[in-house]
Amino acid sequence: MRVLSGIQPSGKLHLGNYFGMMKPALDLQDQGEAFLFIADYHALTSVRDAVALRADVRDVALDFLACGLDPERTVFYRQSDIPEIHELAWLLSIVAPMGLLERCHSYKDKVARGLPASHGLFAYPVLMAADILAVQSDIVPVGQDQKQHVEVARDLALKFNQRFGQTFRIPEPAIRAEVAVVPGLDGQKMSKSYNNTIELFGDPAATRKAIQRMVTDSKTVAEPKDPSACKLFALYSLLADAPAREAMAARYRAGGLGYGDVKQALFEAYGAVFEPFRRRRAELERDPGGVERVLQRGAARARTEIHATLKAARRAVGLE
Repeated sequence: MRVLSGIQPSGKLHLGNYFGMMKPALDLQDQGEAFLFIADYHALTSVRDAVALRADVRDVALDFLACGLDPERTVFYRQSDIPEIHELAWLLSIVAPMGLLERCHSYKDKVARGLPASHGLFAYPVLMAADILAVQSDIVPVGQDQKQHVEVARDLALKFNQRFGQTFRIPEPAIRAEVAVVPGLDGQKMSKSYNNTIELFGDPAATRKAIQRMVTDSKTVAEPKDPSACKLFALYSLLADAPAREAMAARYRAGGLGYGDVKQALFEAYGAVFEPFRRRRAELERDPGGVERVLQRGAARARTEIHATLKAARRAVGLE
């Protein structure tokens, strides 16, 4: 079973990224033949700073490698190192109905948030379809809100196959088991757009201060509290193991627990999970060319598969 996943490089990764996408992607290494790419061409629809984009790509690669990505088990590559994807996107665009793209909610949502209504933003689903179909993936793990992108890829693959002959494998979306919404510092969903994130590898002192600012209710220390209604406990639960979660929940219900104590426990749980990753990241940074070598090896492996797909598509339409 071949599985594909991708992530945009658009700023420092945070706990919401880790639990929502990174950890599920890393788990794929034990479930099948995994392909993971950094979607830097997709990022161009919103990132306008070339220096920042290059830095973000490197940071994403470092973060994944530090958190456990094994480039021997996962084909890990940068989208822009695979020029064949863009030719494939054009071949798919000739069977892409305008109506299908006009119905894509991602385009409408991003325009509503103020992004320019560019062709790149409009044609984003076609490029994503090329990413998916290029490696002949069987499964694409996505959140419920991204399912439509896989459906577009399926539609385009079916239309291409019907018009030109069997060329693409039809992928299936695998809706990720819903991770409890990762709460940010203000209690809303953790997101860079809300400026409420806890970075994976931010300065520890700054992280501690950020956690201390997390919003809570006004219950006193003595009052019993409902852990299921507390965003602070929800975030702690993602980081702590089961016995620690159960013990903390019991302290909530018993009363006598202050939110300051929970915040300290949260910071310690964060450190327990990410401090080994932080040390690994520091090791990786000591070899400036190491990340690039990993990405280039991954690109070479990916291009072998993608070149074969493109060759079949070119032959199908009459270009070879």
